[in-house]
Amino acid sequence: MAVLMREAIGASLRRIRTTRRRTLRDVSRTARVSLGYLSEVERGQKEPSSELLAAICGALDVELSDLFAEVSQILRREEKLALAANPRPLAGTGSARLTPAPAGGGGGGAQVRALASVAA
Repeated sequence: MAVLMREAIGASLRRIRTTRRRTLRDVSRTARVSLGYLSEVERGQKEPSSELLAAICGALDVELSDLFAEVSQILRREEKLALAANPRPLAGTGSARLTPAPAGGGGGGAQVRALASVAA
């Protein structure tokens, strides 16, 4: 089973916190979030909002982009492990990837394009 994003975020936050020798109580106080909720976030049981993540990252003195870079690495590793365990996905299953919007396409954001995997 693939790791959920909330689990990867929680694992990354806990690793950062323990590496910096900070307690849950200290970080929860600095971030102004309840101790119990922070614990649930670290255990991957709660999906934190962007505001909450920013507060926790601020309390840990880590950039939000650095947290997401680590989470991305965890998700990539888990996806590769899942692919190695099941090299032939079922027809019609696929993954969604973000692709840049064409120049002048209005909005300038990223659009999601589903890439269908076809079993050979």
